[in-house]
Amino acid sequence: MNNPSPYEPPRSAIKPPTSEEFSEIKIFSAQGRIGRVRYIGYLVGLGLLTYLITVLLGLAAGLLKDYPIMRLIMSGLILFATLLSIAVTILLAIQRLHDFNASSWWSILTLIPLVNLVLMIIPGSQGPNRFGNPPPPNTLGVILLALIMPLIMVIGVIAAIAIPAYMDYTKRAQEATSSSVPLPQ
Repeated sequence: MNNPSPYEPPRSAIKPPTSEEFSEIKIFSAQGRIGRVRYIGYLVGLGLLTYLITVLLGLAAGLLKDYPIMRLIMSGLILFATLLSIAVTILLAIQRLHDFNASSWWSILTLIPLVNLVLMIIPGSQGPNRFGNPPPPNTLGVILLALIMPLIMVIGVIAAIAIPAYMDYTKRAQEATSSSVPLPQ
């Protein structure tokens, strides 16, 4: 009677599969890792936020044209917002470099135009590396922010084609109506 039934459940303790540890996202830090989609999403969101702040402060400076000291303060705030945006962009580039196990000194190359495209293409290393655990999975908000950039580019291309075609169409329609012979009454 020592033979257990093949249909009997196991009697040993079964451990659940180990969940993978993820690193914490810290935007204002040079520590940790950040994935491609999150990097693109954060850059797009940071750019939109910087543009919004710059426009609002610029409008405020324009409205305060009679007060030169206030215009100077607004210009200083615009400069501060721009420099803060550049600093956060460099911190994000450092975290992105850490994701594929590269030194943060490579972030100096992001000052060269179009080098950030390389950071958007190279995949991160699987599992933990010398800079920590992998970044957490992307949320829906991060994915939507990352999709704004290609969406704006597609809309721009469509507008660049459609607007001149529409203008040409309306011009030909106006010429056709002005050169037509009126009907006798």
